Amino acid sequence: VVNFDFLGFTFQPRRCVDRGGNVHPNFLPAISPAATQEINRTIQSWHLQLQNDKTLEDLSRMVNPILRGWLNYYGHFYPSALRQIWHHVNRYLVQWVRRKFKRLSRHKQRAKRYLDRLARANPHLFIPWDLGVFPIGLSDRSRMS
Repeated sequence: VVNFDFLGFTFQPRRCVDRGGNVHPNFLPAISPAATQEINRTIQSWHLQLQNDKTLEDLSRMVNPILRGWLNYYGHFYPSALRQIWHHVNRYLVQWVRRKFKRLSRHKQRAKRYLDRLARANPHLFIPWDLGVFPIGLSDRSRMS
């Protein structure tokens, strides 16, 4: 497998769907693992879970410009590669909810459901939500409901 990193992107063969719906290999850039790791460290350094004196809107104003910049830079060629970063942001927001609301502090799933309801009611509040990446994805939903 031939690949190389350049300016935060990994160039390697990836599956591509053309306008006719045909799948074929193409040499496309996507965010590199090193850049993903650095972004995750940056998100961690924000200490969102400790910002429980702030409202969700305050957090949104604080992080959205940075998230939008990452989306514009890294998401230009292969936006689905940013999905794990958006999930990382959602995980930290769930931690924020658990610290902000005492009744949810011991209930991770309830906190996730609460944040998911907020996200679906206000989908334009955070960049990941605007892109359709909510705190509860398809894998988190019950198969029975």
